[in-house]
Amino acid sequence: MKVAFFGTPAFAVPTLEALIRSSHEVAAVVSQPDRPKGRGQQLQPTPTKQIAVAHGIPVLQPAKIRDAAFLQQIHDLGVDLGVVVAFGRILPDDLLAIPRHGMINVHASILPRYRGAAPIQRAVINGDLETGVTIMRVEHDLDAGAMFAMSTMPIPPDATSGEMEAELAPIGARLLIEVVDAIEAGRATETPQDHSRATLAPKITKDEGVIDWSARADTIHDRVRGLQPWPLASTRLDGVRLVIRRTVPRTAPGPGDGAAQTAPAPGTVVRGAGSEIVVACGNGTYLEVLELQPEGKRTMTAREFLAGRGVAEGARFTQ
Repeated sequence: MKVAFFGTPAFAVPTLEALIRSSHEVAAVVSQPDRPKGRGQQLQPTPTKQIAVAHGIPVLQPAKIRDAAFLQQIHDLGVDLGVVVAFGRILPDDLLAIPRHGMINVHASILPRYRGAAPIQRAVINGDLETGVTIMRVEHDLDAGAMFAMSTMPIPPDATSGEMEAELAPIGARLLIEVVDAIEAGRATETPQDHSRATLAPKITKDEGVIDWSARADTIHDRVRGLQPWPLASTRLDGVRLVIRRTVPRTAPGPGDGAAQTAPAPGTVVRGAGSEIVVACGNGTYLEVLELQPEGKRTMTAREFLAGRGVAEGARFTQ
């Protein structure tokens, strides 16, 4: 079939590459406009645009997705199907109606759970034990279309959102090709979602990265994992921002230690020696910081940090 591909970030690349390798024709790649990046703020092509250019595929980057000229361009392509992977914009009904077989989406969650912009991050932040990819029909309502196929996988207790995204992207690509082949052969089946079980996964905001030490240690641990690679979980020590990169929850201050008779205030460093930085959290729980990054410096282990700047027991991490 002749396909129009709608996708922007790195997560969309495996699916685009799989379509290019398949028996189907990618007539055009539609990406969000290039954005300035880095210290020099130079315009950088989006990941999907880079792949398209390398394969000689036309690239469309409309400033407005509802623009009449853009809609006409898609219409003139004469595509059979639209494939959407992390495009980053809501598609209008006029656009959804153009492809002969409509549009389908690679969504990184076990629908109807986590409809929205940040399904992987929300699953990790919430401490879910599994996630997955669903191939669904794109409809007017957000991520509410019927499902063609689904694949699930466990979320390891220390996995970050970035690591889960890297695992899910190729799974979604393989599943997508199976569905496109089935649509072409006329054997695809669609299962309606149970809308009563739907949950939302709103876009991650920068202010979510500030650690609230009054939360339980496992909750903070999941937030540290879930906010990687952006915006990252952070705290302050003596006014200096520290990004917390890797942690492990504890139920007591250290190996073999019993629970303190009087729980220290949340954010208090209860152990800061050798290779251990252990911080008091809410509900009498403790979090060991394994890796951290002072602002403007490289990521370092707890041992490296303690050997350099150090942190005294009794010091407080604050918001």
